[in-house]
Amino acid sequence: MKNNVLCYLEECAVSHPERIALGDEFQSVTYREYQENAQKIGTFLAKQYGVINRPVAVVIDRNITSIYTFLGVVYSGNMYVPLDAGMPRERIGLMLDTLKPIAILNATDLDDLPFESIKTKEILKDGTVDLPVLERIRMNVLDTDPLYAIFTSGSTGVPKGVSVSHKSVIDLIEAFQDAFAFEDGCVFGNQAPFDFDVSVKDIYNALFCAGTVSVIPKRMFTAPAKLIEYLCLEKIQVLIWAVSALRIVADFHTFDSIKMLPDLKKVFFSGEVMPVKSLNYWREFFPNTEFVNLYGPTEITCNCSYYVVDKKFAPDEKIPAGKPFINTRMFLLNEKNEIITDKNTIGEICVAGSCLSLGYWNNKEKTEECFVPVPGISEYPSRMYKTGDLGFYDEEMNFVFVSRKDYQIKHMGHRIELGEIEVSLNAISFIGAAVCIYDDIKEKIVCFYQAEEDCKKEIVKELSGKLPKYMWPNVYERREVLPLNKNGKIDRVKLKKDWCEGNG
Repeated sequence: MKNNVLCYLEECAVSHPERIALGDEFQSVTYREYQENAQKIGTFLAKQYGVINRPVAVVIDRNITSIYTFLGVVYSGNMYVPLDAGMPRERIGLMLDTLKPIAILNATDLDDLPFESIKTKEILKDGTVDLPVLERIRMNVLDTDPLYAIFTSGSTGVPKGVSVSHKSVIDLIEAFQDAFAFEDGCVFGNQAPFDFDVSVKDIYNALFCAGTVSVIPKRMFTAPAKLIEYLCLEKIQVLIWAVSALRIVADFHTFDSIKMLPDLKKVFFSGEVMPVKSLNYWREFFPNTEFVNLYGPTEITCNCSYYVVDKKFAPDEKIPAGKPFINTRMFLLNEKNEIITDKNTIGEICVAGSCLSLGYWNNKEKTEECFVPVPGISEYPSRMYKTGDLGFYDEEMNFVFVSRKDYQIKHMGHRIELGEIEVSLNAISFIGAAVCIYDDIKEKIVCFYQAEEDCKKEIVKELSGKLPKYMWPNVYERREVLPLNKNGKIDRVKLKKDWCEGNG
């Protein structure tokens, strides 16, 4: 029985001590070194603070030091919380006020942080491993103890720290192995920032199969041709990426001139709706590669459902979110809090199972608002997470994501899903990407689209055969490139803010 993610690291250190476990553009470590570094950090924290199940903030960079610092925190019996030093200081302050961490470890080369921290490199330089201390900690930890917390944006302006247990991550990676059977020694190309939960799948799926995590330099994603060359050089086999990263490669028609990546076996995407034209582009060049659409918010430990793409979709079709992973239950609720069983009926997607996070750190009120009892069960305590996403069952009873509840608007007397409009917009061949916002004051649907030149008339012509007129955007704003937030998603918040400030 595994009750701690460290079990996977320790098995790898025994079975493959000299195999490369982690690599970035400057350094790499074997599984033996991975474990030793983590144990030194764990020993330091245990002796310095002597507590368990408390938060330890880790200032991150795109380096492998961040990863083994995480596992070092785990050895100390505590939970790690990734912290991006590039965030606004006010947001960092709010996060630290919520956390009240026992320590802040600095896994970067930065010296001018606006708070006290301890450099990982300094710990390792003179650090030692005290196995009896670490073993005593392990005897007192449970699989329900927190492993990490990742902050997401909060509706009140205060970020929320989603805390996740060992049990939830163990279930996640075993469910991934059950569904996708990663080969021994698989090489994962990490794209996601370490304070974004997509990276959790790289780190722990690699541990499960004694694989390698190759941390891809951020600058590569602004030069798709160099990115592909890098992936080829690193012999990357698995990509678990944000939709935007895959879309960038397709938008630049990168494979028209560079046809490589002979080792690529599996491509997973999540975070946003994948434009079908972008997916079809990738599949055209990699017909033998498995492509998988993943669905799920941070609050349910990364993903709760998946759909293996086994056919070609038309540009205006929706790619299903699929069916739940093993040991996960998903269902739809209508506005009366009743469970929906009919096909093609939209409801809120809700999730139950051991995938559920522990809730929001130090925020009982918000936790109780979002994690609620399952309707119809009163005989024992039950718990589900209301995702705030709308979806329906298709003809094969796959879940299909429609949009956020926040994106459902009332316009010209009609209830409209902005996500429905976006599907039609993103099916247009000459648009790179498009999103819609709603101006509540002026009651206008505003479309932001990425294209080389103004093409409003052409867009309207395309939409005329796909959507009723009341669903057409009232305003079209062209951008050479749509802005992305730090997690690689199109930054709707910035677009709406810019629009309101310029048209207030």
